[in-house]
Amino acid sequence: MTESFDEIDARILRELQADAGQSQRELAEKVGLSQNACWRRIRLMRERGLIRGQTVRLDAQALGYGLVVFAMIRTRSHSAEWLKKFRVHVSAIPDVVDFYRIGGDYDYMLKIVTRDMKSYDHVYQRLIEKLDLETVTSYFAMEAIAENRPIPV
Repeated sequence: MTESFDEIDARILRELQADAGQSQRELAEKVGLSQNACWRRIRLMRERGLIRGQTVRLDAQALGYGLVVFAMIRTRSHSAEWLKKFRVHVSAIPDVVDFYRIGGDYDYMLKIVTRDMKSYDHVYQRLIEKLDLETVTSYFAMEAIAENRPIPV
């Protein structure tokens, strides 16, 4: 956090995380500011990089995306050139919704949201088609207990 970040800013961020689609008037009333003061704070937080856009959360199940897979990847290569190629390749797969470089027994973790096992197999085949990976271990989510939780500001 920065030195000019205060509790009102934190309340604005909590409210926006709960419902970014609420009107400026509703938000200002909830945090106890005028609309103009609230807007200025939001603009400043955007400029400082605390707010990076605005999105809508979709219901994957309702849209027919019923399978969530966590793919753990161990690689043979760790060069900067290989990593760049790997990032470009994985980022081009739309079903990969989250992509992390991690520490521990594996090098990367991918969260894949897809329709079913057959669709996941297509993602898997695409993932391994151009890259020499040591290990790809997949874990299939049975239930989402908590996901997309807000950042605790």
